[in-house]
Amino acid sequence: MKETIEKIIALQVRLAAAEKIVDLAKLEQELKKITALMQESDFWQDQARAVQISRQAAELDEQIKVWQGLQQEAADLLEISLADQKDQGVNLRPEIDQQVEQLEQKFARQELILLLSGKHDQGGAIVSIHAGAGGDDAQDWAEILSRMYLRWADRHNYQSEILAATRGSTAGLKSITIRLSGTRAYGQLKGEYGVHRLVRLSPFDADNARHTSFALVEVLPELADVDEVVIDPTDLKIDTFRSGGAGGQHVNTTDSAVRLTHLPTRISVSCQNERSQAANKETARKILQAKLQYLQAAQRVDEIKQLKGEHKQAAWGNQIRSYVLQPYKLVKDLRTEYEETDPDRVLAGEIDGFIESYLRWAAGK
Repeated sequence: MKETIEKIIALQVRLAAAEKIVDLAKLEQELKKITALMQESDFWQDQARAVQISRQAAELDEQIKVWQGLQQEAADLLEISLADQKDQGVNLRPEIDQQVEQLEQKFARQELILLLSGKHDQGGAIVSIHAGAGGDDAQDWAEILSRMYLRWADRHNYQSEILAATRGSTAGLKSITIRLSGTRAYGQLKGEYGVHRLVRLSPFDADNARHTSFALVEVLPELADVDEVVIDPTDLKIDTFRSGGAGGQHVNTTDSAVRLTHLPTRISVSCQNERSQAANKETARKILQAKLQYLQAAQRVDEIKQLKGEHKQAAWGNQIRSYVLQPYKLVKDLRTEYEETDPDRVLAGEIDGFIESYLRWAAGK
């Protein structure tokens, strides 16, 4: 019982430290102001703004309730444990230890959110996947990775939208760009940026030999305001082409898909998901601006002209994570040393362990 009580007290100390960072009083005051704003008679005249503010209020309310709930649960467990110790000196409630462990796990998840303090961490993400060295296997690998991130998004209730996709000649994807909308999508996925390596028995090899494939994952924030970056129209090459794949009545019937190439940096962005060429062009422009602004924010202005030269190739020596299916089963992040022995589970979208280990590793650098 003494050990259980000490665990709870230690957890309360950590909770108190975390709550100073969260500043519950400030959050409650902010929620009070927003609630008053939402009660104004003209609040819903601008529906887009109203929806955004309402979502912000819901997120604040949820955050406050979670931290208050953790406080109360810790206090209740401590009270029960102290009562048991006073009465018998033994733990009369074996389930208490399990409840303490569950509370520690809840706190760990909330503690992780505190690590998402970057400028763009609270917003959505643009995830692009490019097949690298490995031919058909690499293109198949790019498609497997896209399914992994889409399943992860679905498990976390993020809205996902495929903005552009180029299929391989015989299998898989040469490239795909996905928009994930929702709170903290970018903050959680930013550590996925880099080369991902797959080792498996190739389904495209007649001898069923072991092959190594690579794919590059790029993760950028979905920026609400990209006007800080002004793109000179003369620096843009604009190509239109016919959209591919399933879609609405205009898909495959008009040249509605758009590819923008920023000539000074040779950065290329495509969009084919919108219903019109104008809408695709606007979405592609925003993604291009987001890429350029992100690079500038990362103080890489001087590298922009050399981007292609500095760009990591999706090949040997540049990988951040290895997924080994043969001759043994292991997924290992080469930066954090975190690993899991069930690749099927990971590829089904359960990558939270890798996300958490990266965020804690990055915070300690």
